[in-house]
Parts: sequence; C-alpha cells; structure tokens
Amino acid sequence: MASPAVTPTGVSKSQRAYHWIKERIAKQEFTPGYRLVLGTIANGLDMSVVPVREAVRQLEAEGLVTFERNVGARVSMVDDTQYRHAMQAITVVESAATALAARHLTADDLRRARAVNEVMTGSLDRFDPRAFSALNQEFHHILYSRCANPRLLEIVDAEWARLAPMRDSIFAFVPARAQESVQEHEQLLRLIEDGAPPEDIEQAVRRHRTGTLAAYLEHEHPGEPAGPSSL
Repeated sequence: MASPAVTPTGVSKSQRAYHWIKERIAKQEFTPGYRLVLGTIANGLDMSVVPVREAVRQLEAEGLVTFERNVGARVSMVDDTQYRHAMQAITVVESAATALAARHLTADDLRRARAVNEVMTGSLDRFDPRAFSALNQEFHHILYSRCANPRLLEIVDAEWARLAPMRDSIFAFVPARAQESVQEHEQLLRLIEDGAPPEDIEQAVRRHRTGTLAAYLEHEHPGEPAGPSSL
C-alpha cells in the first residue's frame, strides 16, 4: 500500500484533514447531523478527496462521524442514551411548567407564540434545521416561562442547556417531524386559549415532546422500541 501523501511540515494530508474536521466538530462549527461534503472539504484544504476520505474513516472509527448509504458522511449525534434521558427529563418538567403557566399567559404571549409558529411554518419550504430548532425553543419558552414555580423553571432551563449541543440540529435527522411539530404547536395554543384543564395541556406537551424523541430513535434504530410511551 502506498504511503499517504505528506505535507511539507511532515504531517500527512489525511492527518491534516482529520485534525481540521475534528477541531470544527469540537467547536460545534460542525454540529451533530452536519453533512461532511468530501469534495468541498478537499477543495478548501487544497488536496484531493482521497486523504479527506481517509480522515473521515478515522473519525468514523472514533465515533465522531457516521456514514449512511445514499446520504454520505455526517457528524454523529451525541450518545443516544444521553439524548433519550435528557429528553425524557425535559418532557416531564417542561410539560408540568407549561401546564402551570397556561393560566398566566397573556393575549400578547399567545400572539407572540403563534407568530413564532407561523415563521416556523413558513420556513418549511426552505428548511434549515438549526434555525428551526432555535425557533422551536423560542416558542416553548414563551409558553412555559410564565410558570410561577421558580424551581421548576430553573430545572427546565438547566436541562435545555445540557441538551444544547444536540437540540441545535435534531431536525436534521427527522425533517419530516417539523411539519407535525408546527401542527401540534397550533393545537397546543388552541387548548390554552380555550382554557383547557391543566392536565390536558400537560399531556399535550408530553405527546409533542415524546413524538420528536420517538421519531429520532426510529430514524437511528429502525424497528427498536423507543421506550415507555408514558413517562
């Protein structure tokens, strides 16, 4: 086997590409789900695709990159178990916070939430997973931020902060879930506007959150159970 091409500094081109990609993953410039276009990376590093492919294989062996047929290489999702546990915790605390906040939401709060959801709906044709996720977070924050229990709010915000590296691009894995998500948002707004019982609002948020979790787990592990439907 021919030895890898070496740059003038004594570092092989494949290792230069490896460190370049790995650094951007570490800095979250390449977030989970980000597609690595080998030709584009090669052109940017002024090298052929061959050493970039070798670098991607090394990153794949380390679990930082996954390769999917007909899709190509992409930055790996954070550990499934970590994501599952974080989402289960968020589902419980956020649904409770939203139910407690519902009666305290003002007409202006609901108008702002609906406006955000309308922007999300309008963005579906030019879908940007990261931007959609940010809007999704803004929508839910409006609805649960009126919760009168400061400890519960603290827990919700802390769990979302823990999940930040994953939530930025979760919809890159399950873009079809975005359409369902905005529809569920509208249903939730109507429940709140109609003065639905807190337990109905809480269950609606739970179904909404577990739907996203189940969609992701089904995408990553087809045929495997997503876990308990009731948390």
